[in-house]
Amino acid sequence: MLEGKRILLIVGGGIAAYKCLELIRRLRERGAAVRCILTEAGGQFVTPLSLSALSGDKVYGELFSLTDEAEMGHIQLSRDADLLVVAPATADLLARMAAGLANDLATTALLATDKAVLAAPAMNVRMWWHPATQRNMTRLREDGVAFVGPNEGDMACGEYGPGRMAEPAEILAAIESLLGAGGPLAGRRAIVTSGPTHEPIDPVRYIANRSSGKQGHAIAGALARLGAETVLVSGPTHEPTPRGVRLVPVETAAEMLAACEAALPADIAICAAAVADWRVANAGAGKMKKVEGVLPTLSLVENPDILARLSRRPEGRPALVVGFAAETDDLIGNARAKLTRKGCDWIMANDVGPASGTFGGERNQVHLLTRDGVEDWPAGSKAEIAERLARRIAAALGATPQGGGRP
Repeated sequence: MLEGKRILLIVGGGIAAYKCLELIRRLRERGAAVRCILTEAGGQFVTPLSLSALSGDKVYGELFSLTDEAEMGHIQLSRDADLLVVAPATADLLARMAAGLANDLATTALLATDKAVLAAPAMNVRMWWHPATQRNMTRLREDGVAFVGPNEGDMACGEYGPGRMAEPAEILAAIESLLGAGGPLAGRRAIVTSGPTHEPIDPVRYIANRSSGKQGHAIAGALARLGAETVLVSGPTHEPTPRGVRLVPVETAAEMLAACEAALPADIAICAAAVADWRVANAGAGKMKKVEGVLPTLSLVENPDILARLSRRPEGRPALVVGFAAETDDLIGNARAKLTRKGCDWIMANDVGPASGTFGGERNQVHLLTRDGVEDWPAGSKAEIAERLARRIAAALGATPQGGGRP
């Protein structure tokens, strides 16, 4: 997808710089040419030799190098690329970009370019939330800089929160999206459900599941980056809407089903949402008052089974319907039974027991069940799982006519 594309990778000074080595490898695998600028601070974390060995090209670092200027001047260096990628984009580097400074080779190349720029921020959580950093982000977005991440999680400094650099898979997908590489799912339409549903008990209370929406949103973004027209039907979540995805916000299971059916026809349907199995039969119009010593009786009824409804549609069934089986025991057995019971094509089975850290976490481990057997996927970030699933879907639909037939 990136055959013949030229990437200028600017490596900033942060512990996440090591991820750039994996990013270079993935870019080269997809046919892109990579040239690197290593900042002085970045050189404290990765070496020119490692970058050069993986990129197959010279690494640049000195603004006033007579040799470098003679061979590849800083103006030409910035304009010879199809895209400039800054990773990790530290708070200092973002500040200098926002101010339009040109006091080293990296910022000079960024100021001199007329090409698109993608930045992957990485810094301490307090630095990320500082008003100065947020002002710089706003200015850079206004200037047309695109961003991927940062993610939330544990940091090298021991704190937790947003500030982790996006994973190589996420940066790669953002690069593909920015370069308009088309993608193997171009012309396809996908529906993805994500997040929990909230089933009201009364105006202030509800029944819900422990879902953050991280995996579903990541899948929607991965499909969009591979070219699919993607509709994300999501229950309440704090996750940002992925670039290139149309969000349809809902609250209840009934609303989610209606939104999915309204989004048809589609080639792909992925039910990643944690839909509440039950709802209160007669939700109160007013707040239920607590009466000392008296427990309220809630009458529950089943919610619509969205996965089964999409899988068993007599007409207009998506060519590929994928469900999720979130289990705490007998993972494969329960997932295999769900595959048969729901009538879908694939099931993504994952352990959501308390020790797994899946709900609300950044990582996941899944097993893909198809009619042909089980694929045990290695653990990875939810972005990596999403990318792998999107590419697996693209391969399965490669020979399938649009709008009909199962893969």
